Amino acid sequence: MTDTATTDAGVRTPLTADAFLARTHGILDSVGRVIDGKPDAVRGALVCLLAEGHLLIEDVPGVGKTMLARALAASVDATVRRIQFTPDLLPGDVTGVSVFNPVDREFEFKRGAIFAHIVIADEINRSSPKTQSALLEAMEEGQVTVDGHTHPLPQPFLVVATQNPLEMEGTYALPEAQRDRFMMRLSMGYPDAQAEALMLRQRETTNPLDQLTPVVTSEIVSDMIAWARAIHVAPAVEEYAVALAHATRVHPDLRLGASPRATLQLVRAAKVWAALDGRGYVIPDDLSALLVPVFAHRLIPTRTAGGGRGRSASETVTGVLDRIIAGVRVPVASRQ
Repeated sequence: MTDTATTDAGVRTPLTADAFLARTHGILDSVGRVIDGKPDAVRGALVCLLAEGHLLIEDVPGVGKTMLARALAASVDATVRRIQFTPDLLPGDVTGVSVFNPVDREFEFKRGAIFAHIVIADEINRSSPKTQSALLEAMEEGQVTVDGHTHPLPQPFLVVATQNPLEMEGTYALPEAQRDRFMMRLSMGYPDAQAEALMLRQRETTNPLDQLTPVVTSEIVSDMIAWARAIHVAPAVEEYAVALAHATRVHPDLRLGASPRATLQLVRAAKVWAALDGRGYVIPDDLSALLVPVFAHRLIPTRTAGGGRGRSASETVTGVLDRIIAGVRVPVASRQ
């Protein structure tokens, strides 16, 4: 694989495997200084950025969902916008609107908050489904269409959305089409006692976000995306990914299985996962490690899948995916 990276001086230099790892470690270390004790969540966020996906972070309030999104944004020297989703937020507030200019006597397009490299959609499920749908075209095609005119978004483009559990008051369920646009869904969870005590000491007088400086530029991120895109995937591993997706579509405990978009994003995420481990090829373990965060939020269990034991939908889906991983045959020769 050959590609280029951009130095701080603006000079294009060849991007090597060591340079890729050095830059990814720089991002991970930067975000890790703010998000204590959550390396899996930090790595997942970086995978979404480099796999050209979008990230949904779901958990109860106060566990660091928005902090993770802001820390990732602060580590990249790129345009960043934050949108606070509320019940009265309108689609035009997100995508932009056409405004009549009385001087030129013509309509001008005023860009909305979606026009940025990294968009933080905070508490996305507190807005109406109509406003949520304003993100669909942007997240899938990297553009928005207003009044018949298409406007491209900056590249790279990443939406990091946070949402509270549906049991929380004032929330709306994300439509299936919206959930399918997110490459991964992560849960922060509560920190362990040691990490929480460290947080109390470190944040008593300062905000760790104020100490972060960008470690890469948007141009470097584009080079890293291209590098990860060239990671090799053997035909046997591709067939394994398809088999995993197919198993969700025929499983009796699932009413809605994984879409072809989910299969494509699983392989894209696995390429980055392999690159972060210093490999130039994907192995089946990469797919199985990412199956739950990439597939779970897209699947809908049948009404009887919980077995009447009070299990939540996410617990049911996770259990089904674990059984699918155990039941689908793993390819042996995965590097050819």
